[in-house]
Amino acid sequence: MSRQTAETYTLVADIGGTNTRVALARGATLLTETVSRYRNAEAPGLETILRSFLDTQGDVICIGACIALAGPVKAGRGTMTNLDWEIDEAALTRATQAENVSILNDLQAQGFAIGNLAEGSVTTLAPGTGDAASDTKLVLGVGTGFNIAPVYETPHGRIVPPSEAGHANLPVRDEDELRLIRHFETAHGFPAVEDMLSGRGLERVYHWLSEEAGSPAEKSAADIMQAFESNTDPIARDAAEMFVRMLGTVAGNLSLITLPFGGIYFAGGVARAFAAHFRALGFIEAFRDKGRFAGFMQNFPIHVIEDDYAALTGCASYLDSVSRNAVATSSP
Repeated sequence: MSRQTAETYTLVADIGGTNTRVALARGATLLTETVSRYRNAEAPGLETILRSFLDTQGDVICIGACIALAGPVKAGRGTMTNLDWEIDEAALTRATQAENVSILNDLQAQGFAIGNLAEGSVTTLAPGTGDAASDTKLVLGVGTGFNIAPVYETPHGRIVPPSEAGHANLPVRDEDELRLIRHFETAHGFPAVEDMLSGRGLERVYHWLSEEAGSPAEKSAADIMQAFESNTDPIARDAAEMFVRMLGTVAGNLSLITLPFGGIYFAGGVARAFAAHFRALGFIEAFRDKGRFAGFMQNFPIHVIEDDYAALTGCASYLDSVSRNAVATSSP
């Protein structure tokens, strides 16, 4: 790429616990052929990865850079619990020499991606009555951890505030859930949503159910899913159902708080793995089990994001919206 064309590009990155993915974008469009994956353990920090990526792209000068990370972001600085990296806007500027840099929570990035994903990247699980273009939406990420991001459409553009919803406490509906929550509280000091609604959480639910059955056992989340889908382990089936019904309860609570008539969008590997089984395992019933508001819950469409690059697309979309707003503000 020449320097003349390079200035139309931005750099985007998605930092996970194990890997970091980096790519170039043009406007809100992710250039998927440039996506590169780096193992975090093999780099001393993010700057090294970004510089290495830019070296592979030739003579590129990016006008903007945006990264998404799984953790809280405040005042231009991101924090991750399992990476001792300096992740702030100053480091991002040093590594990319970009004029405009931003750091987003990964669920914020997913929120900015909605509406800009490739055709076929979103699967509808249940219809609703809202307008996907103008109504509020809600992204729920279920993977290594759990978090959410509401998506508000305003006359001045899209707003996606961050949250750390995975660290709120779990709700309780029956005696089984109460015993499970007390188990989490004993083991972890606090019964957080993420303690159950994540890949590690599924493993904990399975272990607890096996203890309840008098035969303590442990399995990985992948093995639990395989045993459930092959119908070879009744405890795996019970764990999957308990997990999905709790997910429905939590998603329903969050929907009543944010009113996402524009749609609920599930993201993350665990959500994608369970999506095909939502109805069979009772997700819809648990989601809509809100007493006299049960009928009202049918207004919210439910989708799953299938695109594994959605956070990268969201970073590109965010930078593009910032650029457009800056142009609009400066126009006479």
